[in-house]
Amino acid sequence: MLTRVFSPVRIGSLRLPHRVVMGSMHLNLEHDPPALAAFYRERAEGGAGLIVTGGAGVDRAGAGSPEYLVLSEPGAWDALEPALHAVHQAGALLALQLFHAGRYAMGVTPVAPSAVFSRFSRQTPAAMTEEQIQQTIAAFAAAAATALRRGFDAVEVMGSEGYLINQFASPLTNLRDDAWGGDEDRRAAFPLAVLAAVRAAVGADFPVIVRTSGADFVDGSSTPEQSADLALRLAGGGADALNIGIGWHESSVPSVQSLVPHGMWLDIAGGIRRRIAQAGLDVPVIGSNRVNSLPLAEQALARGDVDLVSMSRPFLADARLVATSRDGDLDLVNECIACNQACIDRSLGVERVSCLVNPRAGRELEFPLLVRGPEPRSPRVAVVGAGPAGMQAAATLAATGAPVDLVEASDSIGGQFLLAGQVPGKEDYLATVRYFRHELARLGVRIRTGAAPSAADLADHAHVIVATGVRPRRVALPGAGALPVLDYQEAFAAPWRVGRRVAVIGAGGIAVDLAHLLVEGVGLGGPDGVQGRGGDHADSRTAERARFRREAGLDQPHAGAPAREITLLRRGRHIGEGIGPSTRWAVLQAIRIAGVRSRTGVEYRRITPDGLVVADADGVEEVIPADTIVVAAGQEPHAPLAAELAALGIPHTVIGGALDASGLNAVRAFEQGLRAGTAVAAGLAVRLAAP
Repeated sequence: MLTRVFSPVRIGSLRLPHRVVMGSMHLNLEHDPPALAAFYRERAEGGAGLIVTGGAGVDRAGAGSPEYLVLSEPGAWDALEPALHAVHQAGALLALQLFHAGRYAMGVTPVAPSAVFSRFSRQTPAAMTEEQIQQTIAAFAAAAATALRRGFDAVEVMGSEGYLINQFASPLTNLRDDAWGGDEDRRAAFPLAVLAAVRAAVGADFPVIVRTSGADFVDGSSTPEQSADLALRLAGGGADALNIGIGWHESSVPSVQSLVPHGMWLDIAGGIRRRIAQAGLDVPVIGSNRVNSLPLAEQALARGDVDLVSMSRPFLADARLVATSRDGDLDLVNECIACNQACIDRSLGVERVSCLVNPRAGRELEFPLLVRGPEPRSPRVAVVGAGPAGMQAAATLAATGAPVDLVEASDSIGGQFLLAGQVPGKEDYLATVRYFRHELARLGVRIRTGAAPSAADLADHAHVIVATGVRPRRVALPGAGALPVLDYQEAFAAPWRVGRRVAVIGAGGIAVDLAHLLVEGVGLGGPDGVQGRGGDHADSRTAERARFRREAGLDQPHAGAPAREITLLRRGRHIGEGIGPSTRWAVLQAIRIAGVRSRTGVEYRRITPDGLVVADADGVEEVIPADTIVVAAGQEPHAPLAAELAALGIPHTVIGGALDASGLNAVRAFEQGLRAGTAVAAGLAVRLAAP
């Protein structure tokens, strides 16, 4: 029961129908007002109560990138008007986030409290003059006043994640010795001055939310105690609510990646909430980061960690997150898996933000919801292969009323998501499979597993979508009989076949995932030998958090050797190539701390009973000790059915890895499933309309 989630709450003068806030996301849609409005409208119609926009720069120096809206420039407010109207028309509320990137600004000469180089923007900002400081405070106030006048329901002042206000609060980035820096009180002066100016500009009744850091996780920056002290000052300084952020872009502690356990940081918000209550202040606290379902939000509310929960990426994954959960259909919620590939990674560039598991996100106008009733004459469509591309294609087709047969050769739908879901920190990938299993059933898709149809078997279908995926690329080496040699699919399927010393040929994303799984000791001791896993839910959650803390460098690693000795090997220079930039560093850090070794720039020579012989660039040979060789050196398309269909003249479309395995990723697979399903459905509709 989600009784706490669906209890009303107030933020200042605003009464909210429930305790889930749709948090701020920069979408790279801000210069496409119709697309931005369509995105927000769908989430408002899906039950979002209060939506916070992506950050809008209060001036040009504060823009995160050239794609950001700048509120002091012509046209910015008009660009936001359609989104505001759409949200209000759907019965929801819209808060405008007031943003200044400081030393994180891109495309401009950044300004900051002090001239401290940023590893994120790779620039050294100019130290702000007194005049610039006063102008920036005034810009925040002017933007807030205009937001009130334009009809926004609240503003959120962005003071977390290492942006300008956070930079003023930090001893790492504020080296000043004037009224704006030098000790904790003076470092707090700028955040408090911005809040005071905003409050004065909008009056007492207009809600002002402040997003402030609960933990920077950067050496030399504010301590958690100092961050909590600032939060308390902001609560007493006129904030109607505090939204607690975690981590900087320069932090070496992951905060939003899939390997972060659910709700990992909510106790930090809980500590701040208790401090505020002890001070006798009635200011609600909003928690965020790695809460991807309403039951998780319910648990946080029940523990008393927060008054509200901010969820951003989960609204990308499922626009109807709130409505579907309120109806009790939790298995029909398409959960965020925190992969970051189509959202955060894109937000750091110029490509429009979307979602791996929901490729319609951000493309609502390009792919409107196609709903038509089943036609008596509708011919059946077959989708062969039930990995990401096939599942999405089948769901897209069935949503239009087309009768669909989904056929899968293995005994379960899910494809490579079933492999990914075994990896520590990637368990959420199995939630995607769970969602499609229930959604496809709801849509009436006939699913047949353990079947590999021939083209003749499909001759009575109007169209066939071939999504049969990939097969591991084979690597032939002399001496292959000297040791067991497995491909990555075999190793995932039967980790008990993998010995204690493992040489992995290949070091891309799949190899890194496999190493992360094997180094935990999974499969040692036989098919039931799973070290470090299992137990009841509470013990499993405790173990998961402990593993994460070790792999994030927050705790000392276990004494002694890792469960397996694993060496990742690559001809090229980079480990983890193909993993998104916001995730790659965190995963490589995790496996390195867990004891996985890597070697790059090597040539594979031969296999001996002692291991794998490799040579460096100078031809010097070395034996990598191994009991098992695992080949994870890429994939090849697997689509023999396509040639059979072509020979019989059966209309068909090939998508996903079956079409092209180069640069294979799930973002592309889901998107191709959406596009193919939409195109085939449109073709069927035209056919049915023909005389």
